[in-house]
Amino acid sequence: MFYLPPFIAPERFTDPAAALAQVQAIYDNSIAHLRQAMQAYVAGNDLPGHVRACYPFVRVQTDTTQRLGSADAARLSYGFVAGAGRFETTLTRPDLFASYYLAQFTLLLENHHVELEVGTSNQPIPVHFSFADNEHIEGTLNPQRRQLMRDVFDLPDLTAMDDGIANGTHVPQPGEAQPLSLFTAPRVDYSLQRLRHYSGTAPEHFQNFVLFTNYQFYIDEFIALGHAQMAQEATEYIAFVEPGNVVTPKLGSDPNFASAELGSDPNFPRSAGTPPPRLPQMPAYHLKRADGSGITMVNIGVGPANAKTITDHIAVLRPHAWIMLGHCAGLRTTQNLGDYVLAHGYVREDHVLDEELPLWVPIPALAEIQVALESAVSEVTQLKGAALKNIMRTGTVASTDNRNWELLPDNGPQRRFSQSRAVALDMESATIAANGFRFRVPYGTLLCVSDKPLHGEIKLPGMANHFYRERVDQHLRIGVRALELLRAQGVDSLHSRKLRSFAEVAFQ
Repeated sequence: MFYLPPFIAPERFTDPAAALAQVQAIYDNSIAHLRQAMQAYVAGNDLPGHVRACYPFVRVQTDTTQRLGSADAARLSYGFVAGAGRFETTLTRPDLFASYYLAQFTLLLENHHVELEVGTSNQPIPVHFSFADNEHIEGTLNPQRRQLMRDVFDLPDLTAMDDGIANGTHVPQPGEAQPLSLFTAPRVDYSLQRLRHYSGTAPEHFQNFVLFTNYQFYIDEFIALGHAQMAQEATEYIAFVEPGNVVTPKLGSDPNFASAELGSDPNFPRSAGTPPPRLPQMPAYHLKRADGSGITMVNIGVGPANAKTITDHIAVLRPHAWIMLGHCAGLRTTQNLGDYVLAHGYVREDHVLDEELPLWVPIPALAEIQVALESAVSEVTQLKGAALKNIMRTGTVASTDNRNWELLPDNGPQRRFSQSRAVALDMESATIAANGFRFRVPYGTLLCVSDKPLHGEIKLPGMANHFYRERVDQHLRIGVRALELLRAQGVDSLHSRKLRSFAEVAFQ
């Protein structure tokens, strides 16, 4: 027997705001039920059955492939279903995704002139996903009672969290609705939990434009930039957030801003945070704008596994773009230390995505990102034409999972990199670009040559320190400026059809 929350019947809506309010009501009802039951269980009380509460769903059904939206909506690569039929998805955290859900609902109604049905799905919410941040209620249980949790509550089920939709391998069962979004609610909740763990910050702080780096030097400069922005009343950014959810509001903000800005959802209370005793594995820093279009920077460390892990989870937040800024090995004699490489293609020897995205899938350069990066390099360096080409080369970047590839005795990697016409080598860029392609997140790469191992120019301590001082600040300013240019031109053009498959989901 199941112990369920009060039932909320499905309803149909032609008002996107009303549909969103119903999603919030169902979600709040489910979360409150789980939290109350868990508190009773921790207190040692018996419960009247297996505790269950389910995610809300949104469903749309159409009998035509025709799109009825405005000319502006027609230019978008998302916001419409692929054809006639029934489409649905489960939803979570409407407090966090309110603007996103509202935009998707609005486009579906405009493009199809049908009702949105909102109700309670059959997909259970794992009890762990109902806990507030930093709340470890189950930690107070004795081993015997903790062991019994599986009999009393629904726990996370990895079979409900696979990436088949994003990978293009999902096949609906007979009678099953087709997907509306790339990620189901359990998959989103799983990633939100992982983001807290890996980044040391709450998902609420992540912005729609993301920079990745593989060196702490860049983070040091970004921290300095963030605090400098907060010292200006006229800045467009409202807060700078560091690991531990440490919030620095801009000069002149309300004294209570740091606490209020973290959110007011009673299900997920926030605090202003404290610096962690040690940094998390991939610390994130957030230069926030009121509309969420600020800049997040993450130090992913070294290696393709980290690059895949963090992008797997940030993808559920549906960012508008992510860009890799890092160091690379220059592979050409004509390159100098400190030169830039703008990737227009990738050789994938990272191997971490081989199962999800076969190697025969090309990872194209995205024109909007390429233009923004080249413009930013020119603007920051004040170089144009031939002078700009002297310090920035456009070409193929190879990424490998073997940091010491140059020591292999058979010379195989060198031969392959030469055959591919690669101009630079690192360990993360192809992974970040490939996962951007896989998850329909616009991507780009601008690297800086820090050594030339094939030509005897390896990193030595004194040379490396000089190089870092000379180039890191400039490189970071280029990355920030590129994202500002992308934001200014409008994000709709970023989500191009190049990233959409034949029968694509409706949600951006």
